[in-house]
Amino acid sequence: MKPVSLTLKAGASALKSVRSNGFDIASVGTIAGASGGAKWLILSQLDKVILRQLVPGLKGPVHLLGSSIGSWRFACYAQRDPVAAIERFETAYIEQSFSEQPDVHEITAKSREIIELLLGESGVDEILSHPLFRTHVMAVRSRHVLASERRSLLSLGLLTAASLNLLHRRTLGLFFERALFFDTRDQPPFFEVSGFPLQQIALNAENLRDAVVATGAIPLVLSGVRDIVGAAPGVYRDGGIIDYHHDLPHSDGDRLTLYPHFYDHIIPGWFDKRLSWRRPDPKHIDRTLLISPSAEFVSRLPNGKIPDRTDFVKYTPTERIAIWRSCVKACEQLADEFSELIEKDQLGAHLQPL
Repeated sequence: MKPVSLTLKAGASALKSVRSNGFDIASVGTIAGASGGAKWLILSQLDKVILRQLVPGLKGPVHLLGSSIGSWRFACYAQRDPVAAIERFETAYIEQSFSEQPDVHEITAKSREIIELLLGESGVDEILSHPLFRTHVMAVRSRHVLASERRSLLSLGLLTAASLNLLHRRTLGLFFERALFFDTRDQPPFFEVSGFPLQQIALNAENLRDAVVATGAIPLVLSGVRDIVGAAPGVYRDGGIIDYHHDLPHSDGDRLTLYPHFYDHIIPGWFDKRLSWRRPDPKHIDRTLLISPSAEFVSRLPNGKIPDRTDFVKYTPTERIAIWRSCVKACEQLADEFSELIEKDQLGAHLQPL
């Protein structure tokens, strides 16, 4: 079969390995999840196939590397019944509703509500004790005026950070510190990632909720999370600011990274979205397998696009919910196609260079 709905890409070593030896599920050592808000809905059906079909063949430990909505998805992956958690998350996310002009506080409160529904009564303990998965959450600690919740100061700080980022990505280190909340049982390949100031915080029952909320706290949209237990004092925000799609070492040793993604390319940071020249270091994605919807598939979605947070203002709540449900239903085709490729061991035949 030739994939129609999926695009399959791989870094140089992963491409050579899978083409030569086939795709060995047990070789996956990391699963990566990007920032992207409502875009995650295009992956929910693919997530279910991965959980049902691939996870039983994985050999632990497997690191879950997430920022923003990627960490929310992985908070589902590492529960005892991950498919049920994904379904709770999907329903809560699609059906969320707000007043006509919601402020930051209302949106933040809704975010907390969804996290509680996603985690259920025992999700935190299940994540921290999962026999296979090691959950790691990327957030940032804001510096200077970017720690303020005053809209004028925060806007000015973001504009300054975005302007300097045009010159060099490392200038973001003047404004933000990477905050890696990590599972202490096994050190991930990105534990000592360089390029920006880095704080490493042990993930535990006291801070897991706050870490997951913080990594999705988009500046000017949601409030940052202040003074997380175990972390340096300060305000923590969306991990995608620095690690939008994870331009950092994904894989450990000879293991592979599985990366279900919204796009067929990787954008290093949040401020790089319109900077076509800003690309990831090839060494970081050398052993990465990227799975994404094809352009042809996306063109057939409602309005020819992947869901995103602008849909909250483009459509009435009823229209948005109907469109998002239709997108999720259409994405069953992605899941079916990926499932067939795995069953027939045809991934290698259709991989393109990443």
